[in-house]
Amino acid sequence: MKSAVETLEPTKVKLTVEVTYDELKPSIAHAYEHIAQDVNIPGFRKGKVPPRIIDQRIGRPAVIEHAVNEGLSGFYAEAVRDNKLRPLGQPEVEVTKVPGLVAGDEGELHFSAEVEVRPEITVPELDGLSVTVDDLEVSDEDVDGRLDALRERFGSLVGVDRPAAEGDFVVIDLVATIGDEEVDNVSGVSYQIGSGNMLEGLDEALTSLSSGETTTFVTKLAGGEHEGEDAQVTVTATTVKERQLPDADDEFAQLASEFDTLDELTADLREQASKIKASNQAVQARDLLLEQLLAATEIPVPVGVVEAEVHRHLEGEGRLEDDEHRAEVGEQATTALRNQILLDTLAETLEVKVSQGELVDYLVSASRQYGVDPNTFIQSLDQNGQIPAMVAEVARSKALAIALRRVAVVDGAGTAVDLSEFIGTDEDDAAEAAAEQAATEGVTDSATDISSVAGGSDTEDDVKA
Repeated sequence: MKSAVETLEPTKVKLTVEVTYDELKPSIAHAYEHIAQDVNIPGFRKGKVPPRIIDQRIGRPAVIEHAVNEGLSGFYAEAVRDNKLRPLGQPEVEVTKVPGLVAGDEGELHFSAEVEVRPEITVPELDGLSVTVDDLEVSDEDVDGRLDALRERFGSLVGVDRPAAEGDFVVIDLVATIGDEEVDNVSGVSYQIGSGNMLEGLDEALTSLSSGETTTFVTKLAGGEHEGEDAQVTVTATTVKERQLPDADDEFAQLASEFDTLDELTADLREQASKIKASNQAVQARDLLLEQLLAATEIPVPVGVVEAEVHRHLEGEGRLEDDEHRAEVGEQATTALRNQILLDTLAETLEVKVSQGELVDYLVSASRQYGVDPNTFIQSLDQNGQIPAMVAEVARSKALAIALRRVAVVDGAGTAVDLSEFIGTDEDDAAEAAAEQAATEGVTDSATDISSVAGGSDTEDDVKA
């Protein structure tokens, strides 16, 4: 099989493929077998109809069309691999020459495929780059905030004889009307003033309202068949309660934790806050490095891929005619694709490999987020051909972590920040790879080369003439 590539745009190529008749023969043979299973011809059992009879009754062109449609996706995928292309979307295929339409014609199958691909970009050198993250400083206010949050978990609601204020819990009866029609009502619902999770204007209406008092206000309804319409809402505060917190003392420390004293509890809360801030430093460093790399890299974006993603998103929401939302989704899709292109290139540049252990850890974590059994989740992904996409996702994250090891990460004072707890070390990766290789006793696929999967998940999809 011969193939050649012509670059049409920075993100689009034309692939021209020539397939010999011998290479097409297996597909032709399978076409005869498949058609023989489907046709009813007197004197022949299903599946036993000879090719010459199929040619007479069905026609040789129908057989060749079946063979070409069956073999096209494989020939396309092979040509993509031979030319080291990284498709980002579905190809537009045109068959320009078809052999074998008559017996004895053993010419070649010619077809072309225009497809958007991942552009070739140059990632900036990592040496010499630096990112500055927030200082790792835990204030007394940080600790007090965590202590108060813990006290709230053990607090109790107590009725009060005063006007309601922000933070209070009010038991309410509510009736919404449009004109003379009652469109909604609730009774005995507890609502915390300031939460803002019911109706716009409810917080203001309830503030300063005492038990037994009623007020009205106008708001737009947030749901139901009258969503977005103005309604007059009558709300009655039947009870006003405030949350009373337990005193912060040794007795509370014993109630709320494994510690005997408040000092021990606050020391532990300070350590927790420090760990969270250290984790936040790692996240901040990752985001800042990605931002730097994006700013320093020219990344052409395949327009067709973005448009296809926007259409899929809007169609799923039933908002294809919403131009304002289309622009918003288009911007998000463009940003996501730029990130993907950069990180896939970075992963190849750094020769990132994803081990089986890393992939499994990622899939198990993802299954928990969706509340699905890990085995069921992984089997579903495998059946739908989504494992390569998952490998690519892990590789992107790992590439950014490895890149962070190559740059200087400092705090506001210019002091180096050690993120190895979160991004690992090269030595850790080497040890893990060696351990996994030993555990698999020489199985060659213990690590997956990201260059074989990143951005290439579309090449195996069915391609029809």
